[in-house]
Amino acid sequence: MFWSVLYIALRRILELVLLRSRFDESKELEIVVLRHQLDVLRRQVSRAQPKPAERFFLAAASRLLPRRCWPAFFVTPETLLRWHRELIARRWSYPHRSPGRPALADATTELVLRLARENPRWGYERITGELKNLGITVSPTTVRKILRDHGLGPAGNRGGLSWREFLRAQAAGVLAVDFFTVETISLRRLYVLFFIELDSRRLHLAGCTAKPNAMWMTQQARNLAWTLSGRATPVRYLIRDRDSKFTRAFDEIFNSEGIRVIRTPVRSPKANAYAERCVGTIRRECLDWILIRGRRHLEHVLGVYVEHYNAHRPHRSLGLRPPRTEQPTLRLITPARQDAVQRRDRLGGLIHEYTRAA
Repeated sequence: MFWSVLYIALRRILELVLLRSRFDESKELEIVVLRHQLDVLRRQVSRAQPKPAERFFLAAASRLLPRRCWPAFFVTPETLLRWHRELIARRWSYPHRSPGRPALADATTELVLRLARENPRWGYERITGELKNLGITVSPTTVRKILRDHGLGPAGNRGGLSWREFLRAQAAGVLAVDFFTVETISLRRLYVLFFIELDSRRLHLAGCTAKPNAMWMTQQARNLAWTLSGRATPVRYLIRDRDSKFTRAFDEIFNSEGIRVIRTPVRSPKANAYAERCVGTIRRECLDWILIRGRRHLEHVLGVYVEHYNAHRPHRSLGLRPPRTEQPTLRLITPARQDAVQRRDRLGGLIHEYTRAA
């Protein structure tokens, strides 16, 4: 304990003397000590990683010291000269720029691919012009390179028109008609005639009868043709199967209105797929759960369901919206205001419709 205190006191006295005098001998001693510490650190660190500011200082100091003093640095003389050359190069060189045109934004590339996929008959110039109308300047060469890099060829080589796209393009002026049967409680068979618009999926119930003779069919055709006369988009085609109940007089009613009647191939229900699918929807959602007493009861049930089908039921092909809608999309209701949603029961509670409270 005594020797430790004596050592500390002696060291403090020597520090005070050296700080006051600062003779050359003390400076030489300090240099020797620093060199000794540097040798110790060199043995512990295999390779030093100086920061850029530290490199600048060492490179500048090397130009002020003679070469015989360079062994004092912890790096080789070649490294000091290389750092110095890099400083000069950065001082007199311009900012580095990559050669060629700047890369397109990812959003522009995605837009080019979208236009090419949605319009397979558009060429490079057509896509370039469409982008120019949107305020985006892209050369046709760049458009061609983007399409080639993503596996899309020129116009005409990007895949033909699919049946889905063809039917959607033609659906605005196409009407489909079909029958389906309903068995009453007394095992009496009733025939239901309906029409469906392929574009809007709007359903038209023509009527119900036990004997669909030629006179009844002609009258139903007149009734529908009268309702179609004031449409903004005229109906051009009517698709029907080869059932014998569709008489020549039935076809003549529509031909007189400029509507061409197209008959499906023999035993090809998929050719009238929209009407067939509608029949399945009506059965699954309505008729399979109700016992029909007679014709008037069937007309009432189908009338309520058709109103629900056209004005409230969402359709996947229409973006989950009903065929006939005038209401805008409503804002989300918070959980605290769930009482603002009201339920309306149709057909004795078989179908539920939900609306916002007034």
